[in-house]
Amino acid sequence: MKKVYAFEKNCLGCGLCEVYCRTAHSQSKDIIKTYKRENIPSAIVIEEIIAPKTKTYFALQCRHCADPKCVKACISGAMHKDENGIVKNIKEKCVGCLSCVLVCPFGAIKKDKEKKVISKCDLCIDIGNPACVQNCPNNALQLIDEEEVK
Repeated sequence: MKKVYAFEKNCLGCGLCEVYCRTAHSQSKDIIKTYKRENIPSAIVIEEIIAPKTKTYFALQCRHCADPKCVKACISGAMHKDENGIVKNIKEKCVGCLSCVLVCPFGAIKKDKEKKVISKCDLCIDIGNPACVQNCPNNALQLIDEEEVK
């Protein structure tokens, strides 16, 4: 299975991955309309890591784990792993218990104002390749087969 891998040495913290993630999941598919009219969250978040004399950025998104703790913790069945190994969330089934948020070892699952899961990477299955990867100017995000990484 291919997964999105983040390479922090290439990340400038520009946030384009967040912009294009939001746009890809919007109804309009237009950047301006997405930001002005639609309240679409990004499934990827740029984290800023500040260490002495350095500032590093890191893109944080779902890792689609082989043995996902979020799926095991989900009491409603909203979080599930499909036949392709992609961990998905059915928003309509989510009861807002936040168990998935608590058990995610990467902190990649976020909640919305109604305390339901909204920020969950789906690898942009509907559009082909992840929008964050396609639009990263420095290849800080790459779609790589997990077997190649090992």
